[in-house]
Amino acid sequence: MTDREEQRTARQIGDLTPANELARFGNTAYPNDSEAYRQARMSLLASEIDLRRMIQQVAEERRALPFGGQAADYRFRNEQGAEVGLADLFGRHDTLFTYFWMFGPERERPCPMCTSFLGTLDQPSRDLEQRVSVAVIGRSPVARQLAFARERGWNNLRFYETIGDVFATDYHMLSPDGGEGAGLDVWVRRGRVIHHFWGAEGGTEIADPGFDPHLAPDVMLWNILDLTPGGRGSDWYPALEYT
Repeated sequence: MTDREEQRTARQIGDLTPANELARFGNTAYPNDSEAYRQARMSLLASEIDLRRMIQQVAEERRALPFGGQAADYRFRNEQGAEVGLADLFGRHDTLFTYFWMFGPERERPCPMCTSFLGTLDQPSRDLEQRVSVAVIGRSPVARQLAFARERGWNNLRFYETIGDVFATDYHMLSPDGGEGAGLDVWVRRGRVIHHFWGAEGGTEIADPGFDPHLAPDVMLWNILDLTPGGRGSDWYPALEYT
């Protein structure tokens, strides 16, 4: 067992109430539940508590990552048609979350899975933008990306067009044969230097039998913030309106 594994085990055993004990406190019967159902549900609740703890633990390990490689001055075109650099995508924040979607100029329509993901990100992006910057990047002209976004009713996401294919190639979203893949990445800025902090890695080679590989971590509001070095924070919660 490694030092990290020993520390993790000690933390789980010494600091936390066992999941099966917590499950008994959270065991809430509903009308006409059978005893067999309640027992099975309590066992499942213990597993859900373990899963929650694992998610928190993985987020802690991710936040402890050293910074990755320094990023080049990649160039993009914004929604106003102006050329901007990667640093400009950060806005007022020092952390940037980017999603590269499969909507190259050779595609008649974008990837359905990318579309589904961005649909779930459009509204929460208003909340996320309170702590990190969020940018959607594609190889199609930004006007084409925006047209599809409005067709879907998306009004909050910011879209950028890559200038050339160096960015997509460097970060493994574009293969040598021209095949596109999605890319989910987190970047940090310290002064004038930008580092790649985290990227979703692995494809079919990490998939379990009978399952789509998708992303190793689940991704939504809190989970996206868990991907960043600042995490969820201890004093912030989404609001209905922002000034």
